[in-house]
Amino acid sequence: MSLYAIGDLHLNLMVDKSMEKYDPIWKNHVKKIEKYWNKRVLVEDTVVITGDHSMGGRMNNVTKDLEFIENLPGRKILLRGNHDLFWKAEKTHLLNARYEDRLFFLQNNFTTYEDYALVGSKGVCYEGKDTYDHFLMIRQREIDRLRPCFEAAKAAGYHKFLMFLHYPPTSVGEQESPFTQLAEEYGVEKVIYSHCHGERHFQDSFLGEVNGVEYSLVSADYLRFKPALIIE
Repeated sequence: MSLYAIGDLHLNLMVDKSMEKYDPIWKNHVKKIEKYWNKRVLVEDTVVITGDHSMGGRMNNVTKDLEFIENLPGRKILLRGNHDLFWKAEKTHLLNARYEDRLFFLQNNFTTYEDYALVGSKGVCYEGKDTYDHFLMIRQREIDRLRPCFEAAKAAGYHKFLMFLHYPPTSVGEQESPFTQLAEEYGVEKVIYSHCHGERHFQDSFLGEVNGVEYSLVSADYLRFKPALIIE
């Protein structure tokens, strides 16, 4: 039994939108995802998908994409990404009720893998698309969502943590952030994130060990569409 992660599947089974216009590596990417997933992931394994599941946006345009994920081997845990407009943070319980044991939506809650608590949220980094004050407000909101999840996991008896984000844990050039500080505060072993596309962005945030925390980028194009082994 192993734990894997991959992000930014950007499935487009219901809409005519493709990531190929940004990079040729995305050509036939759905077939690549299916091929490599089936090669690596066993039915008893767990895969955390770190957001941007679909290009469809709203629920009526993402159901086939979620069904595609559902039919892949393994237990699937989903995180919110910036493209996942079908998912409102405060409505996560409705998604978990709808998909029951077929998919688990990780937001304002926690789940487990062996003796680890898995905690996650969309996160945010500053990309210059909005005012810096608005970014700070969103960042604090995300921290305020994560902290109760850590506390709930601790109250349930868990002391080993993995943290999942969609956005990278730091903005470009930052040497720390509230997300890295939170990870260090709770003794998180690994922070797994995505969102960074194209070679010029693969180094935008931390990779490897920083202050005792291991950081891993799992964007689908960075991984060449092969789920990354997190814990064997």
